[in-house]
Amino acid sequence: MNNIRKPKNMLKLLLGIVLMGGTVVSCSDLEIEGTDSIIKDASETGFQGVSDPESFLDNAYNSLRGYIGDQANLYALSEVTTDEAVVPTRGSDWGDNGIWRQLHQHDWRPDHSFILNVWNQWNTLHFQGAQILSDMTNSTPEQEANAHFLRALGMWVILDNFGQVPVRDPEAPLFEDPIVLTGQEAVDQIVADLNAAISGLPTVGPGSGIGDASAANSRPGKAAAKYLLAKVLLNKHVYLETAPDNADMSRVVTLVDEISAEGYGLEEGYFDIFRRELDRETIWFIPTAVGNRIWNGLHYNQAPDQTGGGWNGFSTLADFYNMFEGDPNSNRGTAEGEPLDGQEERRGFVPPSGLAAGSFDGAVDANNDGYADGSSVGFGFLINQQYAYDGTPLNDRSGNPLTFKKQFTNLDGEVSLINNSETTGIRTIKYNPRYGAFTEHEIFFRFSDAYLMKAEAIMRSGGDATSMVNELRTLRKATPLATVTESDLLEERGRELYMEFWRRNDLIRFGEFTRDWTLKSPSAVGDETRNKFPIPSSQLILNPNLTQNPGY
Repeated sequence: MNNIRKPKNMLKLLLGIVLMGGTVVSCSDLEIEGTDSIIKDASETGFQGVSDPESFLDNAYNSLRGYIGDQANLYALSEVTTDEAVVPTRGSDWGDNGIWRQLHQHDWRPDHSFILNVWNQWNTLHFQGAQILSDMTNSTPEQEANAHFLRALGMWVILDNFGQVPVRDPEAPLFEDPIVLTGQEAVDQIVADLNAAISGLPTVGPGSGIGDASAANSRPGKAAAKYLLAKVLLNKHVYLETAPDNADMSRVVTLVDEISAEGYGLEEGYFDIFRRELDRETIWFIPTAVGNRIWNGLHYNQAPDQTGGGWNGFSTLADFYNMFEGDPNSNRGTAEGEPLDGQEERRGFVPPSGLAAGSFDGAVDANNDGYADGSSVGFGFLINQQYAYDGTPLNDRSGNPLTFKKQFTNLDGEVSLINNSETTGIRTIKYNPRYGAFTEHEIFFRFSDAYLMKAEAIMRSGGDATSMVNELRTLRKATPLATVTESDLLEERGRELYMEFWRRNDLIRFGEFTRDWTLKSPSAVGDETRNKFPIPSSQLILNPNLTQNPGY
């Protein structure tokens, strides 16, 4: 297998779905011409190299807008499978044949549509990187560095979620079964690609101004590749089923220090981080609309001037909300954001009204009603009574008070994921509609995560992370901890990074993904086979080198 880590002519993925119809990889070079025979000489592949590598890379990066901006697929697998997010069925809303409930209950099946989509999307991404890296493609060194990064990212997502990665050289015969990498081989390939990306990508320091598709931080630089390498090494022992290696932990610390040396760092003003303006926190953002992060949990009657209201789905568990400092039963703040219930900054606040038009930079008053659009929606965790712009208490669609409740109960008062009312569940929100209903700026890699990865690496190699964690907590207006245990660090990551794609990954690394939480199926508690998703059934048929994961 040594030849797989050569910088150019590597074995790569050919998705089974390509064999079924060529709908995932859109490069015309892979299509069989109508005059060709289906049965060709084994040396013929149909691949002649990528004719326009830069446009091809643009298309690959543009695909991330959907992969990251979606509320389903990877986001759902990363969040709804955890204690951080739950999507109950309210009447017929969010029923969808149970696909949301199955994730939270850990009762998913190999034919779950989100699982299949993640498999197809991220395998496509690393195959696109492989096509750029083919000797048949005339690419520049920087294009190759981007391709190494994309291949590493795609392969890592597949490894992290499925434990095995199908790869294939695009120059190989079209109907040759892709090989499958697991464990050390998969990690080695990803690390080799990231080292190549670090070497070849430009240095992109913290951006400033408006973060849009033309901003530097919308493409990964060296810091983004270092961040991803730190993430891979921090999780490496999970993939190898071994104890953490001190050399890996030392490398994580070094990588984060190198990111700091490029100018990235912690920022004050927690919710300002998620505005469109760039800052030292943003290592890499995706220019995709943040509307899914805003509207998927808000009620139908919240901020109707912008979209006609929210979609009333995503919520969080009371136990997760209770991890944050403050009154467990109230999360009020002034309209300007001053906390009224002793809560730490990251828990946010529910305002009693909206703000006047023009009261903050970027405020919009499209209806000329004197209020900044979206400003009656709070930040962080929305619980209890919600309010209109003028301070009038909002009602749900049946005329009952719009009060978000901790518990998920059906019409008979029983704890349940079905037959919920419109107001069950605390709602979470980081990207706020007052700064744009569908602003194209979603952070994927940010420095606080890297900072906490460094703290964890220090802890896992026998050091004390207390001072590092307390530095962050002080910045976030939370009380310092006397000491920091593994459990404390996991909770701190939850408080800092909630709803940012990382909860499943964190819970698995800390051995907590299989523990019990509200509304999880009892049969799934303690079932470690849930740490990996099943290989989609269709892919097992198409590639006999794949093996179904245990438990499915």
